[in-house]
Amino acid sequence: MKKLFFLLAFIPAQVLHARQGGLTPSDIAKLEYVYSAEISSDGSKIAYTILKPADPRKENKPASFKLWVYDLKTQSSVPFITSGNVREVKFRPDHKTITFLAMRDDDKTTGLYEIPLAGGEALKIFEHETSVSSYEWSPDGKKILFLAKEKPHKKSMLPYEPMIYEEDLSLTKAYIGSLAGDCEAVPVEGQCYAARWSPDGTKLGISAAPTALVDDSYMKQVIHIVEVSSQKVVTRIEHTAKLESFLWSPDSKNIAMIAGADTHDPIAGRLFVVSSNGGTPKSVIPKFKGKFEHIEWADDKTVRFIASEGVYTTIGTINANGKNIQRLIDRGSIAFNRMSSSDHGKIALVGSSANHPGELFIFEGKKAARVTNSNKWLADRKLAEQKVITYKANDGLELEGVVILPIDHQKGTRYPLITVVHGGPEAHYDNGWLTSYSRPGQVGAANGFMVFYPNYRGSTGRGEEFAKSSQGDPGGLEFDDIIDGIDYLIDAGMVDESKVGVTGGSYGGYATAWMSTRHTDRFAAGVMSVGISNNLSKWGTSDIPEEMFLVHSRKRIWDDYEFFLKRSPIYYAGQAKTPLLILHGTGDTRVDPGQSKELYRHMKTRTETPVRLVLYPGEGHGNRKATARFDYNMRMMRWFNLYLKQGGGDIPETELKIE
Repeated sequence: MKKLFFLLAFIPAQVLHARQGGLTPSDIAKLEYVYSAEISSDGSKIAYTILKPADPRKENKPASFKLWVYDLKTQSSVPFITSGNVREVKFRPDHKTITFLAMRDDDKTTGLYEIPLAGGEALKIFEHETSVSSYEWSPDGKKILFLAKEKPHKKSMLPYEPMIYEEDLSLTKAYIGSLAGDCEAVPVEGQCYAARWSPDGTKLGISAAPTALVDDSYMKQVIHIVEVSSQKVVTRIEHTAKLESFLWSPDSKNIAMIAGADTHDPIAGRLFVVSSNGGTPKSVIPKFKGKFEHIEWADDKTVRFIASEGVYTTIGTINANGKNIQRLIDRGSIAFNRMSSSDHGKIALVGSSANHPGELFIFEGKKAARVTNSNKWLADRKLAEQKVITYKANDGLELEGVVILPIDHQKGTRYPLITVVHGGPEAHYDNGWLTSYSRPGQVGAANGFMVFYPNYRGSTGRGEEFAKSSQGDPGGLEFDDIIDGIDYLIDAGMVDESKVGVTGGSYGGYATAWMSTRHTDRFAAGVMSVGISNNLSKWGTSDIPEEMFLVHSRKRIWDDYEFFLKRSPIYYAGQAKTPLLILHGTGDTRVDPGQSKELYRHMKTRTETPVRLVLYPGEGHGNRKATARFDYNMRMMRWFNLYLKQGGGDIPETELKIE
């Protein structure tokens, strides 16, 4: 990684020090987030984790998670674990302790640690021959149900061993362990993804797929119900669709699931309930025009939920039979994504807003109160206004998006625009914090850009029908929706139509490539990340070929090669006039780096248009490490400043420069 550090030298001040005191790439690199929260059963304390990024100037490594505890009586937070990295934080039943997974000191695998609520040293209480990936305490707090990979096969006797693609994959299995060190494998075949005790302690729920292939994880998970006493699978809950999560009801009689409606549903976002004795899961509210994000049982017959409804978040309850839906928070200004409830009605929430990333909130009665401030320095920065817009596509479909205006926006002034396209396309933007290393957001606003986040057809948060509305039409009406949103902003007198840019990752990278080639006359600059350029070669090099067929293309490439070729950016690369920066991790298995190489080679050979390909060694489908993220953000903003705001010029030097 020494090469990255060498390249970061000195950069012109307009990128690093944004105008009017707004956010800079250096600010984004140090943002901290509340990531998870777990409230104690008596509602007195909340254990939460804070994501802390590494300093990109010093070390290129992923962010770490630190443990804090909030005391509801004193209304104050105390740091518990501030070194190393913790995850899977839980209160141990019938013990005044917190447990978490970590690999510390001389550990060779990830093990289970425990720390008293009164404070003190965290001690390892359980380890396995391979790393524990997740765990859950038995109701009495004496045993753990955990997931871990099987012990790897023996190495070759030769000094070299090749990789056998998609064969002999190491499976993750479920085990029951005691603190005495005893361990027993749960007899569920295949790759295990989630494991949960029934509240009465007599059964287990284990979700598993036949193999460890990513395709199977999406499309073939089944919930196995295991009797603890006999260690036998007594029934299976099968639902031919994606499965996100499942939870036992407090009386252990039912299971609630967040899953897809059917095998063609692109997202696991519908709520189902099924008897724990087996049967067919029943959709609780099939016509719901939103997406269930998180669920808990409020009592034996009521499910509490967080849901996305358009760009807004709703928190509410619904009876397991689908009746009596009540919204406790209805489309508020906070985008909540995590929830943990006590036995007495207090709820710990994690949420962001237009003005701050993830923070800890407490809901009691009818209001959610924010109790943490992880980035106090944000008060010294000027943030731009963020607003929700609605507009109509050419065919009359109503669409939503979020716009961040330039700092000190002047009505009647037309600004350069950066359009940020989400991936999936089964995803959506909510009206929360929308700035990160790959999303210009407030950094763009501080540099004089308007930033537009469209939720085009096929996005989530608006029900099953809307999520399926783009299937079988890649690059068609879904991306026309984005251009319709841009035209809406142009017609409103807000955007300079000669200075429109586009960026996005994965499917958003596909959109960026499509706009920069097929619709090149409309876009003055593009920044594409881990994107698709050739739908023919994409199918054969991705780890989700069946998922792509079932929930996206809906037909096989060999049945219509010409169609898929003409829906590929490389087909139009010869006409590309949009300067394009292409970014990709060399270890990406979802969208092979060859997709970026193909588009680069086509544009480089067939046009005189500025194009650059930046590869990040060791990164996958998006960057995880600090310097790689910082490098990405700096290159993106430099590209847009040059080709979008300043109107062009010679391609930037390969080096990045920092003050």
